[in-house]
Amino acid sequence: MLTLDFMRHAFIASTFIAVVSGIIGVFVVARQLSFLTHTLSEIGFAGASFAVFAGWSPLNGMLLFTMLSSVMVGQMSIKESRREAVTSAVSGLFIGLGILFLSLSSQTASSATSILFGSVVGISAGEVNQLIILSVVVLLVTMLMYRQLKFSSFDQIGANVSGVNQTLVSVAFLILVALSVSVAAQIVGSLLIFILLTIPAASAKYFTHGVAKMVVLAILFSLLGTWSGLLMGYLTNWPVSFFIAVIEVVIYIIALIYQNFIEAK
Repeated sequence: MLTLDFMRHAFIASTFIAVVSGIIGVFVVARQLSFLTHTLSEIGFAGASFAVFAGWSPLNGMLLFTMLSSVMVGQMSIKESRREAVTSAVSGLFIGLGILFLSLSSQTASSATSILFGSVVGISAGEVNQLIILSVVVLLVTMLMYRQLKFSSFDQIGANVSGVNQTLVSVAFLILVALSVSVAAQIVGSLLIFILLTIPAASAKYFTHGVAKMVVLAILFSLLGTWSGLLMGYLTNWPVSFFIAVIEVVIYIIALIYQNFIEAK
């Protein structure tokens, strides 16, 4: 299997995607921003569709659209009372734009499938290198602001007392989420981005409460899902994103059962 170039590229890419998703996902769940990953998935779909229409790399289109809109959507949705309305309005707009761009493109069918569900076969060496660079940028920035981000996400009162600039941290984190969405979409597609950015982290919080431990567990769950998904996708020729979704949901169900068992003792 690993003698094939596209499978080696897929495993390398999925490893970086899993690490980024696991780390960022812990803070996404803690800050209750799961809705944002769903919204950015539609925005990413429109960006990738625009890139196909313009003759660019889909990743570049995703980066352009998600980076420009993440802060705007995040700030518009600060108040929980209007999150649902903002999510519905923005999602509807960008889904419509994505469909429009694909309808204007000469590659509609194949491109739509790759954008929505990911494309393991289509990942080139150049795209892997670009993905690695983006992943490293996300990881480095996260490490630099880890203390402030942890305070802001898990202890807002302590963050205020410590003088953490929460507005700056929030904006920086929204941009990191946008980058992570664009990175993760290369494997699971824009339709299922929220799976890697929310479910592994949501599962991890039921097994442990330490932030560092949650991050490690979320990464392990993400790696288990992506690696196993790639393996089973290769063996069965079924969509990789399907297996990733099923594996992550099974892990989440096990986490819920474990939590209920602990509470029952």
